Amino acid sequence: MSQPPSDSSAELPKPSLPSGIVAFVKRDCPTCEVVAPVLAALGGQVELTVYTQDDPEFPANVTRVDDTDLSVSWHCEIEAVPTLIRVESGREVERVLGWHRAEWEALSGVDGLGEGLPDFRPGCGSLSVDPSRAPQLAIRFSGSKLRARRVEVASLEDEQEAFFDRGWTDGLPIVPPTEARVLAMLEGTTRSPDELVAIVPPDLASCSVEKVAINAVMAGCKPEYLPVVIAAVEAACTDEFNIHGLLATTMSAGPVLIVNGPIRNRIGMNSGKNVFGQGNRANSTIGRALQLVIRNVGGGRPGEVDRATLGNPGKVGFCFAEDEEGSPWPPLSTSFGHAAGTDTVMLFPGEGPRTIVDQLAREPGPLVMAFAAALKSMLTPKMVLAFDVILVVAPEHSRVFREAGWSKEDLLAKLHEATLMDGDDLVRGAGGIADGLPETVRGQKIPKFKPGGINIVHAGGGAGLFSAIIPGWANGAIGSATVCKEITP
Repeated sequence: MSQPPSDSSAELPKPSLPSGIVAFVKRDCPTCEVVAPVLAALGGQVELTVYTQDDPEFPANVTRVDDTDLSVSWHCEIEAVPTLIRVESGREVERVLGWHRAEWEALSGVDGLGEGLPDFRPGCGSLSVDPSRAPQLAIRFSGSKLRARRVEVASLEDEQEAFFDRGWTDGLPIVPPTEARVLAMLEGTTRSPDELVAIVPPDLASCSVEKVAINAVMAGCKPEYLPVVIAAVEAACTDEFNIHGLLATTMSAGPVLIVNGPIRNRIGMNSGKNVFGQGNRANSTIGRALQLVIRNVGGGRPGEVDRATLGNPGKVGFCFAEDEEGSPWPPLSTSFGHAAGTDTVMLFPGEGPRTIVDQLAREPGPLVMAFAAALKSMLTPKMVLAFDVILVVAPEHSRVFREAGWSKEDLLAKLHEATLMDGDDLVRGAGGIADGLPETVRGQKIPKFKPGGINIVHAGGGAGLFSAIIPGWANGAIGSATVCKEITP
């Protein structure tokens, strides 16, 4: 059901605190139990009001206010109990978290508090910030900031079947995007929920931060992944990346996301063993979230605008991180003008990975030739210059180049040299293959890749003499350019 937030969801006014000393406690807190006699003694000497979060009868012998609905605690941003606050003319002047004798005495102006108690005891988390309660409290007390339409699911209706019936999924179950979950997801970014992120093809629909967050919830992301997803959506919807063309092509390519920078480790991405496979939440859900945005916001659905003849499993979501720490070379992002250490996500229009096996090469030259043989046959040996590629060099192969002192530039130069193609082999009919180039290329040497068309990434497990190529889609004006976008909070 589509509707704007009702008046009942508008933000409630912040309650005013009484002047004097105000305390927030809960019975289910050992430190609060310990300081209960201190509060009773303090109440005999100053104006004291105690807000109790879980038991209206606790503590005894003080002026208590029942805050079991947590409205005052939430509005006063109480992070821990006990919290002691000094209020003057309805305005907070000072607060202390936990039991600190010296600080309580300074705040209250009363000496000799808590004789026989230790000088310091930490408190407990406030119920108003309990992860199981905070999202619902935010909805109750601040009012919904969400603008997306609400869809009511009948009590007897299976949620997942409802999502499938409405065409919201990629063929797999999704996480229901409840208001609480979306609000929690939005905590992962400093950007406003209504900020425009991109105009999403093919329907050219406006996509806000909120809409990205909804699809990130559906994909199974954690809030800390959201900045990566937002950057990926921004990159995908540029003219350079041309997501509309990538959707409409009959080839099998889709967005491939590669993350660089410290954020890889902060959100727990995989850059090592099974780097293209299952099992890592960030890798699995970030790429999926981008695809759900393209589907649900932009209208890019398979069989409609998405015209892939075969597709590939990575079109559900293909995302991984570079192993920067183990790499002998600067990060991939530096090739696109970003300083090492910058959080970035690169989008490449790619197909599924194809393994390169070389178990015997112990010198760079033979290993380059093995890489080149796989690269020259990419898509078809007759296709040249029109397609870029990602070469993923795994640690056991990169060790060969490291020990020989090869830079990334050295490797790229040798790869371009080794992938020069004989025009005689490219003409139509050569090698018994009908496809090919016109007769005019005979006698020429033609590069397989344009300058900058080979992107080298370091990733994968430490055991196994394997690397991989990820073939690209058409480059140039009619195709898609690789785009590397900085990730911002």
